[in-house]
Amino acid sequence: MKPRLQVKYEEEVRSALKTKLNYQNLHQIPKLDKIVVNMGVRSDLEKVAVEDAARDLTAITGRKAVITHSKQSVANFKLRKGQPVGCRVTLRREVMYEFFDRLVAAALPRVRDFRGVSPRKFDGRGNYSIGLPEQTLFPELELDKIKRTQGMDITIVTTAGTDEEARELLSMMGMPFSK
Repeated sequence: MKPRLQVKYEEEVRSALKTKLNYQNLHQIPKLDKIVVNMGVRSDLEKVAVEDAARDLTAITGRKAVITHSKQSVANFKLRKGQPVGCRVTLRREVMYEFFDRLVAAALPRVRDFRGVSPRKFDGRGNYSIGLPEQTLFPELELDKIKRTQGMDITIVTTAGTDEEARELLSMMGMPFSK
């Protein structure tokens, strides 16, 4: 069974974008390509911090998190080459639509004093990045088992060529942009 937002995109959003942006071909219409969720962990914390972050990220996304390691040593940050510094998950297809739906419907409204996400976080190529202050916003996590609060970065990659097309796509998909 297809996720709710994927059905919404195929039945409503795609045709609305085609008429609004005057596309001739169906393949020109922007769509969601992937969502990358990243959690960085301070290197001076204990060694279990990276495993805890990976476990939380796996519970949030439903996919196993990949632990990322530093590529080079940086003495000012007390960082050595090959040291674990965080974890990430790349979501595609049905899982991506389900995560986007949970992000928009459940997690973002739980942010304190939430008035919408900033419309200025586009990178110039149609990709949108957002930072969340803590992982406890997602209802999949049990609050009793969380040892430390950890922020996360979420990057939504689209096939849109410009930021305006991507903003239109995300707003039609339900992303609550502030005015």
